[in-house]
Amino acid sequence: MSFAEHMIMQNKVSAKKHILIVDDEKSITQMLAMLLETRGYEVNIAYSGREAIEKAHHNNNFDLILLDLILPDLEGFEVCRRLKEEKDTHDIPIIILSAKYLYEDKVEGLYLGADDYLTKPFDHEELFARIDAVMRRGLFGNLESGKEGAEQIILELRKIIDEELIVPFYQPIYQLDTMQVFGLEVLSRPRTQTILSNPEFLFKAALQFGLYPDLEMLSWRKAVSPVANQMQQHKLFLNCNPYLVEGPKFLKVKSIFEECAISPHNVVLELTERSAITDFKAFYECLRHYKECGFKIAVDDVGGGYASLEAIVETRPEVVKIDRHIVNNLSTDPFKKSIVKFIVHFCRENNIFAVAEGIENKEDLQVLMELGVDAGQGYYLFRPTPTVDLKEMNRAVLKS
Repeated sequence: MSFAEHMIMQNKVSAKKHILIVDDEKSITQMLAMLLETRGYEVNIAYSGREAIEKAHHNNNFDLILLDLILPDLEGFEVCRRLKEEKDTHDIPIIILSAKYLYEDKVEGLYLGADDYLTKPFDHEELFARIDAVMRRGLFGNLESGKEGAEQIILELRKIIDEELIVPFYQPIYQLDTMQVFGLEVLSRPRTQTILSNPEFLFKAALQFGLYPDLEMLSWRKAVSPVANQMQQHKLFLNCNPYLVEGPKFLKVKSIFEECAISPHNVVLELTERSAITDFKAFYECLRHYKECGFKIAVDDVGGGYASLEAIVETRPEVVKIDRHIVNNLSTDPFKKSIVKFIVHFCRENNIFAVAEGIENKEDLQVLMELGVDAGQGYYLFRPTPTVDLKEMNRAVLKS
């Protein structure tokens, strides 16, 4: 893959995803748009089939179309057919939304080229999971049909794991009443010039090809060793996919911290990709081994969707992380303030530590402190860094 091709693909992976909603019911489109925007998607709306086709042709950079079957002018099937027949729009993934499930409709939609079919009313997290899956399939399809196919991705993954080409970056989490470092969140960055240089894509590719446990445990080992002597009084936050918790790797995971003399009581496993959990009761039984060993559990993106609330109920975490989209512009949005007040009250009643993510300005920080949020992190406080100097982190935040 040439440098130019790599940059185009890299931008496609990392840029904000653009979704077109096609539905004539304004209450539904407004609700969907709000939910998608809180997850970082850019949203456009078409209230008719012809408007959707026109917008898709004028902006064929849509990453996904959510298409209702019942429209005021054209049937959703007809819209799907036209979009998939046109050269400019046939590569745009389409998820059909229908008010009722009919097997014949699903077959017809898939036959016309739709990528998925979802029945209303649907769980919001199921929608997000399906959006993610459709986009991931599309990206892998593009790669597999080009110069870097599945074999090349697997070879690159194996190279990253075997040669330990992972660099940990650390972002401090500050206790807001003292403005001192409470803990460090680890962000793993691959040392590669391929498409896998994008961390999000890297870990999803590892999941896709069955290499996730090896990659995650490598990332943890690389992260733990450099800061082992500084983590006696601080917490270490590590991203953790449910797949790892459910797998047979518990003893190997535990040994990573034992070898570096880090107590599991100082390790916070931050659950990611919760939509992958299909059976919460079975998952919690696996999670119980970690909790009994002393590991703390964090649920992130709280306030940003239904699944985070369900995860809190089922996993009983010690830490919740308030969604960055709630924190952003908090100082000017009374509605967001009410949400944060509720989360803080809930956490205090249940002895849960609340952390605000994505703090980007002084005004939002001040409101978070006034509302009683326990801790926070974000670029305004301190950017991720490959080296850790706790004294410097404490000094730097006091100057901000």
